[in-house]
Amino acid sequence: MEQRYLGRSGFQVPALGFGAGTFGGQGPLFSAWGNTDVAGARRIVDICLEAGVNLFDTADVYSGGASESILGAALQGRRDRAIVSTKLSLRSGDGPNDVGASRHHLLEATHAALKRLDTDRIDILQLHAFDAMTPVEQVLRTLDDLVRAGKVRYIGVSNFSGW
Repeated sequence: MEQRYLGRSGFQVPALGFGAGTFGGQGPLFSAWGNTDVAGARRIVDICLEAGVNLFDTADVYSGGASESILGAALQGRRDRAIVSTKLSLRSGDGPNDVGASRHHLLEATHAALKRLDTDRIDILQLHAFDAMTPVEQVLRTLDDLVRAGKVRYIGVSNFSGW
């Protein structure tokens, strides 16, 4: 599989990655995407790894976190062969701080994702959407703290404007 650099990080990722949005199939939106269980996810991970596709992307909101849990289970025993990317900052609960990129939400959501993924690190953590209510300095400090703590290796963004 062709490898490409992730920005200017020096870290290489495959040209193709696998999106695990079909894992779990919970709720009206995600059930329409698919309903892959752990056994099916293991087969998919096998196929991907054999083809050199070792980048797996998910998000805390995909099937209410089930996508992360299923991906974590499917990667058991071969986590070190995989690059795990997940996204957070969209609404993940009913509480007033269960959304956005505040320090509180980023820390809580990252810890919850680590638990669901059953791993000690997230290789690529992305903000799923821009948060206009939280100062960018606070967001970047929190993400830097997560990297320095060894919980996250690289950061990125998804669904952001290119301006």
